[in-house]
Amino acid sequence: MDLFATTSTFAVSSYALLSTVYKTEQARYAVSRDVYILPETQRHEGVPPSVDVIVPCFNEDPLTLLACLESIASQHYAGQLRVYVVDDGSGNVDAVTPVHEAYADDPRFKFTLLRKNAGKRKAQIAAIRQSFGDLVLNVDSDTILAPDVVTKLALKMQNAEIGAAMGQLTASNRDDTWLTRLIDMEYWLACNEERAAQARFGAVMCCCGPCAMYRRSALVMLLDQYETQFFRGKPSDFGEDRHLTILMLKAGFRTEYVPDAIAATVVPDRLGPYLRQQLRWARSTFRDTLLGLRLLPELDRYLTLDVIGQNLGPLLLALSLLSGLAQIAFTGTVPWCTGLTITSMTMVRCSVAAFRARQLRFFGFSLHTPINLFLLLPVKAYALCTLSNSDWLSRSTASVPNGAERPIVIESSTSGSKVSGGPRTGSFRNPDLPRAPSKFAASDSVLGGE
Repeated sequence: MDLFATTSTFAVSSYALLSTVYKTEQARYAVSRDVYILPETQRHEGVPPSVDVIVPCFNEDPLTLLACLESIASQHYAGQLRVYVVDDGSGNVDAVTPVHEAYADDPRFKFTLLRKNAGKRKAQIAAIRQSFGDLVLNVDSDTILAPDVVTKLALKMQNAEIGAAMGQLTASNRDDTWLTRLIDMEYWLACNEERAAQARFGAVMCCCGPCAMYRRSALVMLLDQYETQFFRGKPSDFGEDRHLTILMLKAGFRTEYVPDAIAATVVPDRLGPYLRQQLRWARSTFRDTLLGLRLLPELDRYLTLDVIGQNLGPLLLALSLLSGLAQIAFTGTVPWCTGLTITSMTMVRCSVAAFRARQLRFFGFSLHTPINLFLLLPVKAYALCTLSNSDWLSRSTASVPNGAERPIVIESSTSGSKVSGGPRTGSFRNPDLPRAPSKFAASDSVLGGE
C-alpha cells in the first residue's frame, strides 16, 4: 500500500475510533436531557427576580426587529421585566424608527441610539451599565422567544451557583432553503447533543448569543475582562458569547442548558454568509479553546474528551481527506476504505439523531457531510491560520453622521413607574409599518413528536 493510502487509512481509522468514543459518551450524558419539563408546582420562592432583556441591533430589518420585540413584550413572566434596545449606529435608523415608536408608550422599553457603530459587545455593555435587574437576558435582534423563555431560564437561575444559562435554538426561517433546513438540524444537534452533555457537568462551553441569561452579580464582576479582551495584542470584537461563557467558568460559576426554553433565530440562507459566519465562529472557538484548556483539570474528564473530540477530530478528518485526494491524483486509485468509513459514520450519526429527535428528516443531514469535508474544513484551516484577523465579515459598518460619541437615550414618559413583567394588553397598529408575522415555531423534536 502506498504512502498516501496508508496515511489516509490511518487518519480515518483514528478519526473513526475517536469519534465513536466521543459521540457514544456524548449521547450517554445527553440522553437524560432529552425531556426537560419543569414541574407545574415549581415556583420562585418569594418575589421573582427582576430581568433585564438586552437587544443590541445593527442595520436590522424593521419587521424582524418588530417580531423580536413583540416576542419579548409578550413574555409570561410574573416578575419585573425591562427591555433595553441598543441601536449600534445603524444606517437604517429612519426605517426602524416606527418600531421604536411602537413601544414608546410601553414603560418597560428603553431605546439607546449609539451615534457610531461600536460592535455588539460594546452595545451590550452600554445596556448592562444602565440596567439594574437581578438577571440579564441577551437576545439577538433577529430572534423570537417562546412566551415562557424568561420564566424557564429564570427558574434555572434560582441556583446561586449558576452564572449563565442558554435556551434551545431553532431556525425561524427553516423552510426557506435546503441550507436553512440543514442549519436547523445542525442547531438541534449542537444543543441536544453537545450542550446537553456539557450541561450534565455544569459546564456548557458556549451560551449562545440569541438567547442566554446571566446573573448580574457575576456579570458585573467580569464586565471589565469581557470588554477588554485582546488576542495577540489586538482587541477582539467577535466571539462574545463563547468568551463570556469561558469567563463565567473561570470565575467558578456553572453554565447550564435549558432545552425547553426555545428561541427561533434567523440563519443564513446562502452559502456565502454561512461560510463567513462559520469562519468567525471557528476563530472564536480556537481562541477561547486555548483559554479554556486551563479549566479542564477542574472539570469532569468528559469535558477533556469533548475538547479533544471537537478539535483533534476535524484535523484527523482533514488529513484523511487530503491523503485520499492525493492518492487519487498521484496513483489513480480510489481510497475506498476512507470513503466507506466516512459514509458509514455519517449514516450512523443521522440514524441516531433521527431516533432521538423522532424525525425522519435527520436522515437528510447526511448532506452536511460533503459541505463539512469540502467547505467547512478548509474554512477552519483558514481560521486557524488567521486567528489574529478580527474582521467581522458579516455586515459593513453603517454610514452614520459625524457627531458626538455620546449615546441618545429614548425613554417612555412613564418609565419611572414600577411595571409588572406581564404581556402587554392590546396590540400594536402603525400605518407606516405592517405587522410582522410570527416566525416562532417550537421544534417538533423538543415536543417529542412529528
